[in-house]
Amino acid sequence: MQALIFDCDGTLADTMPAHYQAWVEILRPHGVVFAEDRFYSMGGMPTGKILDTLFAEVGRIPDVVALTRQKESAFIEKLGEIRPIEKVVDIARRARGRTPMAVASGGHRHMVEMTLRQIGILDWFSVVIAAEDTARHKPEPDVFLEAARRLGVAPGLCTVYEDTDLGVEAARRAGMGWVDVRSL
Repeated sequence: MQALIFDCDGTLADTMPAHYQAWVEILRPHGVVFAEDRFYSMGGMPTGKILDTLFAEVGRIPDVVALTRQKESAFIEKLGEIRPIEKVVDIARRARGRTPMAVASGGHRHMVEMTLRQIGILDWFSVVIAAEDTARHKPEPDVFLEAARRLGVAPGLCTVYEDTDLGVEAARRAGMGWVDVRSL
């Protein structure tokens, strides 16, 4: 493989428990229940899409902008708890400076960059693709294809590191090799 593309949350950084706690906090006042197993099954989806889905199920329309801000604020309060996922970060560490690397996430850029900065690896990646960089999101392949394009590497020569079924499916659809980090 000529390039490595990493998801951020749950792949490079152990953020998923903090994200879940933030979701529970902001949804509770609205009476919206978000089961933990469902949260994990929606990994890789942008916040707005999750909000639309959850609120549609209870017959309401969310204020996506306000709730996204609240969710991000709740997560930022927990940022100090975030740690790297060492087995994946070690892969990136060994490839650093030798293999082109990107981060491709369903999160918003400022949140992804804040997370990578928290675990001390933001400067390892020449490309960071976030939710606002593509119109379609995982399981669609767009975020990975855009990362490959910006790295200047053909999709078939890229390996994606992912922690969700949606992300693995997006990598498959992009024609890329993939590693499910849950099995490492």
